[in-house]
Amino acid sequence: MSHTSASPVVFKADMMLLLVTVLAAISWMFSKEALDGFPPLLFIGTRFLFAGLLLAIPGYSGLKKLTKHQWKASSGVGILFGIAMSTWIMGLFYATHLGEGSFITSLAVVLVPLISWLFFGDAMSRASWIALPLAFAGMGLLSLQHGFRPELSQLLFFTAALLLSMTFILNGRAAAHVPALALSAIQLSIVGIVAIALSAGVEEWPETWTTDMWWWLFLSVTVGTAARFFLQTYAQGMTTPSHAAVIMIVEPVWTATFAALWFGETMSLSQLFGCSLIFLSLVVNRWSAVRMWLARKS
Repeated sequence: MSHTSASPVVFKADMMLLLVTVLAAISWMFSKEALDGFPPLLFIGTRFLFAGLLLAIPGYSGLKKLTKHQWKASSGVGILFGIAMSTWIMGLFYATHLGEGSFITSLAVVLVPLISWLFFGDAMSRASWIALPLAFAGMGLLSLQHGFRPELSQLLFFTAALLLSMTFILNGRAAAHVPALALSAIQLSIVGIVAIALSAGVEEWPETWTTDMWWWLFLSVTVGTAARFFLQTYAQGMTTPSHAAVIMIVEPVWTATFAALWFGETMSLSQLFGCSLIFLSLVVNRWSAVRMWLARKS
């Protein structure tokens, strides 16, 4: 797709994608608030199952046309995604610092080329090789604040990042053969089923759901998941993937900002430096896209 830098379409896509990063970041706040009443796995399972069913309404015609192979491929990625999100929500449950957790989780972007190289033999770009040591240096600074004693939440967020990078790779392969809306509806529903099944085995469910629980769940399903997906899909259809990728980099910055405003979080100097290195690794990893984006804006 080709648009000039002054195109109203490109500007509209940029603003929508920026809004998507805001919705993704504020979803961290909704989820953290919800965990005051919900067991973590039950919350993430209910959130994704409802969101998946919500997306199945506009995606119904596409779902009816899927073959058995397409259902199998979509469900397989959904199971891996479910394990990844179950790991992430446990990290959020134990987290004392959401901003830090968002930067660690964003490492999934940097890990994608490495995982692709290790398991699928895909070539890694020079930018990816430079981004990796920056990312791990940033992670090291976050875990070395009190000697090498990484917190449980940090380990869970990093594990989630690894699983999400694998999900991203497999999802890209599935998306080439399955309509995006149908694929998302299946995957979100499968995430919900996986997490609820895990929750049934290890968690004690609340006997009653309070108004606050319903409220944070509603916001997480509608604003943090369904609305975010619709906007992202619509905006990406008006611009190039590389252009969209640059704007999506800012999500952890928004998350850290909202966490500071919402929960009064602050960062130590080592945390700031560690998160800055991770953010730099994101920019380096997507440098070709960043360069194209800057050229279009000039």
